[in-house]
This record gives sequence, structure tokens and C-alpha cells, in this order.
Amino acid sequence: MSENRHDGDSTPVTGPAHAPDPRAWVAPLISTIVTLPMGLVALFIGGLTPMACDSCNGAAADRFDASFTTAWTVLCTGLVLALIVLIAAWATPHQLRHAARRVGLALTAPTVVGVTFVAFMALVDWP
Repeated sequence: MSENRHDGDSTPVTGPAHAPDPRAWVAPLISTIVTLPMGLVALFIGGLTPMACDSCNGAAADRFDASFTTAWTVLCTGLVLALIVLIAAWATPHQLRHAARRVGLALTAPTVVGVTFVAFMALVDWP
């Protein structure tokens, strides 16, 4: 017989790190409550930004349009990334050993929205 055999009647011993986390839903829920409204506000303000140059013409309008196209791409990409991070926070296994990862992902999602919005505002060449 081999030393590495596994008896069918015995179950492997699980430590406290493998125990289910009864509060696994708290961090993703708070992150969802914060991230989704932030993302919608950022998207709304980003969508209204072209009206800032309604009265522009010539070179100022060309500069604004070129910068807005780049900034809009950055904003949309960042918001999609924040959504992916939020989904990852929900999808992290509900075990105690993954609690730090889950909280880290939950904190990262609204941070990504904030950083993305600041980058959007900095990239636009305002008239």
C-alpha cells in the first residue's frame, strides 16, 4: 500500500481559513452602493461635457473635440474596469481566507471610478 492513500471514509481536516465567511456579502454590497452611483454621475457629467464647447469654433473646437474623444475613451474604459473589479469582489469565494482579497477588490472599485473621472477631467482641453 502507498503512504499517500486517502481513506474514503475520512474527510480532510479543514482549518479556520477554509471556513465560510458569514459576512462575505458586506464589503461587495457597500462597494456596489457607492460605486454604481459614482459611475453613473461620472458618465452623466462626461456626457454633458461636449456642451461646454457649444459656442466654440475653429481651433478651439478642434482641440476640444480631439481631447474629448480621448478622454471619453478613458472614461468608458475606466468605468468598465470598475465594473469588472466590482464583479470580481462579488465572485471571490466566500471563505475567510479570501476576506482580504474581497475587501481589497471592494475598495478598489470606487477608487477606479474616482481616478478615472479625474483623468477624464484632466484630459479634456477645456475652452
